[in-house]
Amino acid sequence: MKCVFYMFFLLPLMVFSQPLNYKDNQGGTFSIGFRTTMSGFNSHPEESSGLGTGAQFRIQFADRVNSDWFFDYINSSIGDYASRTDYHIGWSVLYYLRPKTDSFLKPYLLAGHCFDYTKLTDNFNQSNYSERWSSAVQGGVGLHFNLTQRLDLSLVSQYMIHLGNNVHAEIHDGVVDFHDEKGSSMEGHLLFNVSVNYKIADLW
Repeated sequence: MKCVFYMFFLLPLMVFSQPLNYKDNQGGTFSIGFRTTMSGFNSHPEESSGLGTGAQFRIQFADRVNSDWFFDYINSSIGDYASRTDYHIGWSVLYYLRPKTDSFLKPYLLAGHCFDYTKLTDNFNQSNYSERWSSAVQGGVGLHFNLTQRLDLSLVSQYMIHLGNNVHAEIHDGVVDFHDEKGSSMEGHLLFNVSVNYKIADLW
């Protein structure tokens, strides 16, 4: 029993608590993390809020400038007749509002860009679907809770605007129809994500 307790509780705590030896400043810090993402709303009135998961890594350029490189997989429903899946691959620049490096709370502003793949699927006929590739820009605010020097819990709220065609689903007489409206669309949604991140090394 003591070995199990040591392996699953004390050993990870010891690893996460190990200090990171910075070469000069925090520039060059590399970290990896996992995230849970919620899409607060979508463009179609019958679309539910989306929920998904993802991963990210960070490369910090200076004490007050960091970057997130992320992947998200998000699912939502459209009434009871269709579903929506979004894949996000992108990056954000983080600007810390406090220069202090060892504070427990570290608020920041963020702005960035991502590529997005969206697929709408008929719940009754999987071969009936519509898909879209687009790009997006995002901006928002975030907050690190620095649990140790290496480990942080981060909360982010951001608004993402998709630059591309608008796709949506409707049902008529029991048949699901997908509409792809050509031309630029400023479709947007509010995103919230929670991530846990661990600093691996100081690269330079």
